[in-house]
Amino acid sequence: MRWLLFLSRLAFICNIFFLLSFSLKLHDWIGQEALTSTIIILGFVLSILFNPATVFSYLFVFIFNRKKLELIPVWLVITNVIFLFLQLTFLLLLNIEPTP
Repeated sequence: MRWLLFLSRLAFICNIFFLLSFSLKLHDWIGQEALTSTIIILGFVLSILFNPATVFSYLFVFIFNRKKLELIPVWLVITNVIFLFLQLTFLLLLNIEPTP
């Protein structure tokens, strides 16, 4: 189950970049294009790919073998699940068009 621990840590790091990307969307506080684009790709693209895969892996392991899920810290599981709901909310709000 080391792969799930690695995936959990990777998703957590990408989720931190998701927060940074969201703050860059509000205000460009870095000013360097190369660093800004790297943060945005890690935050908006990779976190939206890795985090659902991680949470669905938690669910799969929880259903079939709960004992192996004890390797992952509880705070990491809860944090990744919360970030998944934040990302889904962000994606839904991003696609809503304002009415005139």
